[in-house]
Amino acid sequence: MSYLLLIASVLIGAIIVLLLKPSNKIVRLLLAFSGAYLLSVTVLHLIPEVYEHAHGNTKRFGILILAGILIQSVLESFSKGAEHGHIHIHSDEKKFFWLLFFSLCLHAFSEGLPINHDHSEQDNLLWAIVIHKIPIAIVLTTFLQQAKYPKKTVALFLTVFALMTPLGKLLAEKVDLFIKYHTEITALIIGVFLHISTVILFESSENHKFNLQKFSAILLGILLTIFSL
Repeated sequence: MSYLLLIASVLIGAIIVLLLKPSNKIVRLLLAFSGAYLLSVTVLHLIPEVYEHAHGNTKRFGILILAGILIQSVLESFSKGAEHGHIHIHSDEKKFFWLLFFSLCLHAFSEGLPINHDHSEQDNLLWAIVIHKIPIAIVLTTFLQQAKYPKKTVALFLTVFALMTPLGKLLAEKVDLFIKYHTEITALIIGVFLHISTVILFESSENHKFNLQKFSAILLGILLTIFSL
């Protein structure tokens, strides 16, 4: 079921673009909500889980979290910020697309690594990733359309992107190396999540002005996480 949800999140994002053609304002609200939800799950669930298994070696996991933040910073130099809803290149600059797409796929793959099917409490993490992927799929689909790629090519790119997170989850459950170092990998991905979610929330306040709609979306994401844990 979790694999279907992860794939469906990309499909939903693509359908939203094709049928509803959402405005930039709506996408920003979705991003604000997803960023708040992802940050809340990371702070309330993932970080305590990692440090519960630290056995006194908290510095090691702290370094891994910081490394995750740095890794995501590097990835964003290629993805142009698509993970948090922005692609800072013109749609006709197709030569940059392969780096962007590879970076997005690598990010999507990493999102599946912390999900552990043996713990029902990680449903919150699963939903956080599903919710996060919907606006990202909207941004990617919109870019592909604006770049005037053929429909078959768009479908191929979206299919590959949709399979990345399930692939990460599958390897995390089946490959001994990923199983053995699950806690360390989770700490690394925590850094990735912290970077992405905080950037989304910081960017949600345009010109540092208070926006009631975006604040409400952020508050809703936080409250849903608190009352679902």
